[in-house]
Amino acid sequence: MTIDQIRKKYLDFFASKGHAVIPSASLIPENDSSVLFTMAGMHPLVPFLMGESHPAGRRLMDAQKCIRTGDIDEVGDKSHLTFFEMMGNWSLGDYWKKEAIAWSFEFLTSVAWLNLDKNKLAVSVFAGDEDSPFDEESYNLWVEQGISRERIAKLGKDDNWWPAGGKSTGPQGPDTEVFYWIGNSEAPAEFDANDEQWVEIWNNVFMQSERTKDGHYIPLKQTNVDTGLGLERTLAVIEGKDSVFEIYELKVLIDFIKSQAGDYNDRSARIIVDHLRAAIFIMADDLGIAPSNLGQGYVVRKLVRRAIRHAKKIGIETEVDVTTPIVELVVENFGQTYPELLKNKQIIINELNKEEASFEKTLENGIKEFEKLSKDKTISGSQAFYLYSTYGFPLEMTKELAGEQGFSVDEQEFKQEFEKHQELSHTASVGMFKGGLVDHSQQVVKYHTATHLLHQALRDVLGNHVEQRGSNLTAERLRFDFVHPQKMTTAEVQKVEDIVNQKIREDLPVSFEEMTVDQAKAAGAIGLFGDKYGARVKVYSVGDYSKEICGGPHVEHTGMMGHFQITKEEAVSAGIRRIKAVLA
Repeated sequence: MTIDQIRKKYLDFFASKGHAVIPSASLIPENDSSVLFTMAGMHPLVPFLMGESHPAGRRLMDAQKCIRTGDIDEVGDKSHLTFFEMMGNWSLGDYWKKEAIAWSFEFLTSVAWLNLDKNKLAVSVFAGDEDSPFDEESYNLWVEQGISRERIAKLGKDDNWWPAGGKSTGPQGPDTEVFYWIGNSEAPAEFDANDEQWVEIWNNVFMQSERTKDGHYIPLKQTNVDTGLGLERTLAVIEGKDSVFEIYELKVLIDFIKSQAGDYNDRSARIIVDHLRAAIFIMADDLGIAPSNLGQGYVVRKLVRRAIRHAKKIGIETEVDVTTPIVELVVENFGQTYPELLKNKQIIINELNKEEASFEKTLENGIKEFEKLSKDKTISGSQAFYLYSTYGFPLEMTKELAGEQGFSVDEQEFKQEFEKHQELSHTASVGMFKGGLVDHSQQVVKYHTATHLLHQALRDVLGNHVEQRGSNLTAERLRFDFVHPQKMTTAEVQKVEDIVNQKIREDLPVSFEEMTVDQAKAAGAIGLFGDKYGARVKVYSVGDYSKEICGGPHVEHTGMMGHFQITKEEAVSAGIRRIKAVLA
């Protein structure tokens, strides 16, 4: 079976259960300051999980592109991936645990679908704690499906609650996970969640609560079901593969690396394949993130340079172009499903070749400098930052080199040095990418609405070539990236600010309509038209002034927002500008 085949089976199955397919959202989260990348299928759907109506209905399904960098140091083993596809189906206030559990069991075990051996299945459920009760309903429903009680583990919040550990704000609740025995021996009668021969392949999340900033749990406006099935991992299980890197779509990449290596080892080959595939998908995104020292671009640079270092480590000659053949293979295997790969193929190749050439120039000198600095088996934070700023070594690379020699790096001092020189969030600067959900506080909702006014005001002042290329909202400010070829003049900035404040003073009503994409285009709505949207969309209007495709939420009228002030206008990259603004 191929990735395309299992993806189609999943979508066909849930279509038979009344679900509408929605397109994969961008890898770059919209209006979300909590994460750099979309980490799960639920992430783009948070407004709808919180009660907003979705134009495609209450039963949804998709194949979502995901990037997870929190456990990037684990990549190189048999199962961890930075980029992966997450199959998902959702109930937005519709069906609940009985249907979700029965359908997951049916899809996994039915001869018509995946036909997995039901005798090799085990599950876990939430054990309960002082905040929330034991999920007895899920436990009993699994027993009804024929899972023995010895194969059902009762685990705490760190294992069976979403978000993990219950630390984040937003919609959450207990989950129940399905495991499959991949060992050569017969599956044991009793389930041990710590035995690595039990591999998780399915997760049903039952969202019933919202966790507030003060740590309290309150009932959600609606209960939701969120299912996750990791495509690559599940395919490896179905095919009886020992590693996700043995499925066809990844094995062809591994085989290419093996053909080029003089001193091949599995770990380095997996890192090269994983990191370059992840970088390629990020660069193919609507926003076209290229390697840089800021935000998502920092992650791309880190992935590409770590891959190149491991290519050198296993004896791939310097003059060999490592990245272009990988791009060709990724596009060949995934381009039909994700046409942005085909569309941006040459841009990706050019950017990766530039990064490869740039890094090659500094890598050799940087390693020599590292060896010089590390003679005493120590690297200070300031020395690590020197390697970063002078030789382009991400902190992670210096840590990895140090770890290979048995010592560590002063990360705290590195952070202090880094923050002196870079306008970069703490999260991005040290490569610790924490999970979480978008903030739906009233202030963030105000900033969300302000981006609509700002977008239209920029088009009025600068021209209709202005298009949004990303936004980032917190309770303290908004950040808005847009297409424009040169620095705005002081007069242009002031004019944009004045227009937004005028529209706030006019106290315009904010409303939305659901319509088809073609109707949205005909109505003059702003949006990046392409494969981003489903058949029907929400179009938010701010009076007669702004009309934009968006998921919400927004204020009811602009008079609620306060005074708008632009605090900075700056370049992000060639042809992309950034505005930072506050509401007072």
